[in-house]
Amino acid sequence: MNAHARIEAELADRFEIVDSTARLAEIGPAWSALWRRTAGVVFQSHDWVSAWWRTVPGVESRKLRIGLVWRGTDLIAVLPLAIQRRKGLRWLEWAAIDCTDYPDVLIDLRCPPASVTKLWQQAVALGGFDVYFLNRLRPDATFRAVLDGPDRPKLLPNRRTEVSSQVAGDWTTGQQWFDSQSKKMRQTYRRARKTLEETGEVVFRLLPPDEPTAPVLARLGELKRRWLADSGRVTPLFDEGAPALPALVQVLAKAGALRIFVLECAGKVIAISVNFVQRGTLMAFVTSYDAEYERGSPGMVLLMDYVQWAIDQGLVAVDFLCGSESFKARYATQQLTLSSVMGPRTLKGRLAILADDLRHRMQAHLAARRASPAPTPAD
Repeated sequence: MNAHARIEAELADRFEIVDSTARLAEIGPAWSALWRRTAGVVFQSHDWVSAWWRTVPGVESRKLRIGLVWRGTDLIAVLPLAIQRRKGLRWLEWAAIDCTDYPDVLIDLRCPPASVTKLWQQAVALGGFDVYFLNRLRPDATFRAVLDGPDRPKLLPNRRTEVSSQVAGDWTTGQQWFDSQSKKMRQTYRRARKTLEETGEVVFRLLPPDEPTAPVLARLGELKRRWLADSGRVTPLFDEGAPALPALVQVLAKAGALRIFVLECAGKVIAISVNFVQRGTLMAFVTSYDAEYERGSPGMVLLMDYVQWAIDQGLVAVDFLCGSESFKARYATQQLTLSSVMGPRTLKGRLAILADDLRHRMQAHLAARRASPAPTPAD
């Protein structure tokens, strides 16, 4: 091979689909380097996806399908996907979507969008799934730009959306933010704190980096299991002894992003929020509180305390991440709509989507009929 041909070969994009645990480990350094270059959120990091894959329950019913674009020895794009069996179907979805609020691709500036489209096509061509469903796409997601570009892959928009809520404004201190809240909200906070103080001293604090996280995470798991039992839900992430949450928290700590806030009453932890800081934003990952202290609203007190902390630290926003819980909307100053794309790969997938669309139309029709006024009897 002459020098010109060798240079062309080095500049040509090379595509790879990763489907094994061993290969996932091998690409760690290259993936991490790309993540740092592109200033990706921790959800798109190799450490996050690897921690999920090591600890996710039912891994035998899942398959990795992580797309890579190489240029020479440089990794210039990662499309992190996986296949999971659910509801009798095989779903191609974002890797680690179980614990990821903002999934996305990582793309180096040298990688053309057409290469990402080709990478998607190769991932789909391998088959092994019935339906693709890529959700939680932020309006500013890198993959959103690929979908809207001239070389976009033919992915079908889906009606399913989610919201994420943020607190953002021009306050310079946490006290300014607090003072900007309604009189009712300020009074509710003060009453709640006074109620808690009837039991003992109330302390809000940020865990220092050298304090072990295991006791706090054990307490968090305990509180979450109580809440799940009361609400009739099951989430393996919080099962006693489950390794996933400690592993994910360790990823946040390794990245230097971890911020765990606790509210203590008479020396007892009554509310916890596992947060992390990236891109100048405090992101609230997992929160819980002790229902025995519900009269004092410890979750609300903790939230208002860490929002003030974030503003005092010069952070530009607090992000409550995905979810339509009422408390998020109550404090948020803005909300983002997270979109999705969905489409069939097999006949089984096509029939499932058609059935889902028909069910949705029937529900919408019935809801419209119930909302319409009853006809007035003729005289």
